[in-house]
Amino acid sequence: MNSPSDWFGWAFRDPQWPTKVLVQGLIVIIPIVGWIAMTGWLLMAFENAHAGRNELPPAGFHLERGIAMFGVFLIYGLVLQIPAGVLYGAGAAASSQSTTAFNAGSPLSALGFLLGLAGSLFLNFLVPSLIINTYHRGFAGGMDVPRVWEVAAANLNDSLVAGLIVFVVSFLGGLGFLCCIGFIFTIPYQNTVMAAVAAWIERVKAAPPAPAAPAA
Repeated sequence: MNSPSDWFGWAFRDPQWPTKVLVQGLIVIIPIVGWIAMTGWLLMAFENAHAGRNELPPAGFHLERGIAMFGVFLIYGLVLQIPAGVLYGAGAAASSQSTTAFNAGSPLSALGFLLGLAGSLFLNFLVPSLIINTYHRGFAGGMDVPRVWEVAAANLNDSLVAGLIVFVVSFLGGLGFLCCIGFIFTIPYQNTVMAAVAAWIERVKAAPPAPAAPAA
């Protein structure tokens, strides 16, 4: 899988994809437990994609596989949103105390929004590296920030492409919440693309460098 069409279409190579996606999506409805199961399913999908198997993992409560990945995503997400939260809080406090026509909290709130967006984009950039490190070394691997950054930065251009793909499918996954129960399809599909992209990043990282061009 070396192109966006491969990543977006990987899930559909499994003839049983509709059933697997639907059942795993229904499990997501369960608070917390469903999301842990989904991250376990994500790691199993990564394993299959990395091994070159065009097969989605069976749907189920993959809690043991998912708890570490869920914790890593949760902690990174919270930490990267702390600056935005602080500015939002300061902006709200300033707005509530403002007695002039100029709302002193508006610039702080706007800056908080921009920082929140930047934090989300940076997390998207790190997602393939987080999947790879957590798959191989568990929770400790996902929380090994220098190693996570090393994997993400090893092939920076490829990681930026992967981060863009993660952003796109995360947006698509979120759209499912606007369509009532559409998320039971969009969230599992989002995770299949993330798994395929992470598998591609690991193969790129492991590939030997291209030989230097012969001197003229």
